[in-house]
Amino acid sequence: MTEQNPDTAVRTERTGAPVRAPGGEWWRTAVVYQVYPRSFADTDGDGVGDLRGVIGRLDYLQQLGVDVVWLSPIYTSPQDDNGYDISDYQGIDPTFGTLEDLDELIAGLHERGMRLVMDLVVNHSSDEHPWFVESRSGKDSAKRDWYWWRPPRPGTVGGEPGAEPTNWHSFFSGSTWEWDEASGEYYLHLFSRKQPDLNWENPEVRRAVYDMMRWWVARGVDGFRMDVINLISKVVGPDGELPDGTVSPGLPAGASRFADGSPFYTNGPRLEEFLREMHEEVLGAGARDGEVLMTVGEMPGVTLELARSVTDPAHRELDMVFTFEHVGIDHGPVGKWQLNPLHLPDLKANLAAWQEGLADAGWNSLYWNNHDQPRIVSRWGDDSAEHRVSSAKTLGTVLHLLRGTPYVYQGEELGMTNVGWAEIDSYRDIETLNFYRESVSGGASDGEVMAGIGPVSRDNARTPMQWDDSPHAGFTTGTPWLSVNPSYVQINAAAAVADPDSVLHHYRRLIELRHTREVVVEGRFALLLPEHEQVFAYTRTLPGEGRAAAGGSVDGAPRPRMLLVVANCSSEPTEVTLTGMAAALAGELVLTTHPDGAAAAGEAVALAPWESRVYAL
Repeated sequence: MTEQNPDTAVRTERTGAPVRAPGGEWWRTAVVYQVYPRSFADTDGDGVGDLRGVIGRLDYLQQLGVDVVWLSPIYTSPQDDNGYDISDYQGIDPTFGTLEDLDELIAGLHERGMRLVMDLVVNHSSDEHPWFVESRSGKDSAKRDWYWWRPPRPGTVGGEPGAEPTNWHSFFSGSTWEWDEASGEYYLHLFSRKQPDLNWENPEVRRAVYDMMRWWVARGVDGFRMDVINLISKVVGPDGELPDGTVSPGLPAGASRFADGSPFYTNGPRLEEFLREMHEEVLGAGARDGEVLMTVGEMPGVTLELARSVTDPAHRELDMVFTFEHVGIDHGPVGKWQLNPLHLPDLKANLAAWQEGLADAGWNSLYWNNHDQPRIVSRWGDDSAEHRVSSAKTLGTVLHLLRGTPYVYQGEELGMTNVGWAEIDSYRDIETLNFYRESVSGGASDGEVMAGIGPVSRDNARTPMQWDDSPHAGFTTGTPWLSVNPSYVQINAAAAVADPDSVLHHYRRLIELRHTREVVVEGRFALLLPEHEQVFAYTRTLPGEGRAAAGGSVDGAPRPRMLLVVANCSSEPTEVTLTGMAAALAGELVLTTHPDGAAAAGEAVALAPWESRVYAL
């Protein structure tokens, strides 16, 4: 691998000279690897991954070639939602280790030319956080207004059905309001009842959050992934009231009295104001000795227009956002629990819209997987023994060569698959368990509910990392907190490293392309064959076209100005004609899943199942 200076984004393939992103925006040329610590590597035998496990695998990550590690929450937490319920924003949960362990991890990353991005979870805290404990102590508490407290509806009795201040449905089932008998009011929680929402309308809350962020930046953190950050601004009426939502007939059985409140807490009226303030206080250049920090906001329900505004450098808010549109493209009438077959033209149209919409202002984040999404090779690929490797490679190719910053979720580079347990007792995810209980209590059968859970439960992504074929996949010497996927015997990192044709080595080549080809970082996107139901094809082009317009050379060889990506995203062979692409198809074959594939004939190319090719011109 090419040695990289941590302050240098990429190096060109022939000279090693840096290809710099404009304005020091190093994250434009980076690849991010998400570590879910609980499931990554356990060193003390308690069955739960820890920080020393991450430290022990830094050489693996460096050899993969990634530039940034995004660490899911390791803060002090009751673990109601696996660490996304934080009781001390400046403490490390003993389950994962110590603050000194984290310091060692930061140092180890920086020594290897990599950086660390931490999860920032500030839409809500844990109900065990001292802020909330004080807020809950009584209506006269100095921190009462740090959270959303409201009395029962007029004419109702607190704690009884229908008395909730609004009829909003929680992301984790049931009401968004929890009755507090001691103080005689309800508090708002968009997620678990143990995750009360912080009141960002209160400037004291914002100052406390910014102080905490500055503390982490001073400690060496290189940026933040901001959990559901577009939920921090709520629609508040003149008297402080929050409005009711409209009841949807598509909600699970038994939940019909609850409504979709998202119009009143998603992309709220003060969101960009809060983000600009955060940037001014913490994130701008000079936050740490002139260092530019990386920020990505998780934004369920974000629109393209808002994303363009939020990520426009001139607005000084965020660097990029996580949109959910593409990963919701196959959701059915009741959301993710009832999937439709993927229609490839719909996915292509959605990705193309975001590529084109953020082409001139803003920046894309690119992902298939994370801790909340099922494994892509099982979801939209083919995880059979025949096609798993090829489909994992092809899905990686399609994503990584788009314009934006790619994210690799742990195990994605191995082609890890869904586990899809048939029994609810195997699952640990709070969202899954709550959905099961609510659905079954509403009259749905166990078989019906489990059929919906198997393909999409968040636990599919959270099974332990598969390091080798030893017991528990080399993840732990103890009993893992969540069962290991039985596929570890065949699918594991040790086997992938030893096999030059593995998914892992394909990902290494994709990452190297981003580190060595300017066109991968800055080229314009153009979709080809938009209506084809099997093939995903597109070009990336720098100003000018082809070798004749290269505008210079490196060591006497013209720089590629165009990439052509053509991918068969199906388990059946196909042949397509790419009008006007004969020259590109005759160019350099940079990367392919099938080295023995049939050569292109003019504008025609025949593709085996899950075959993808990348040409440079």
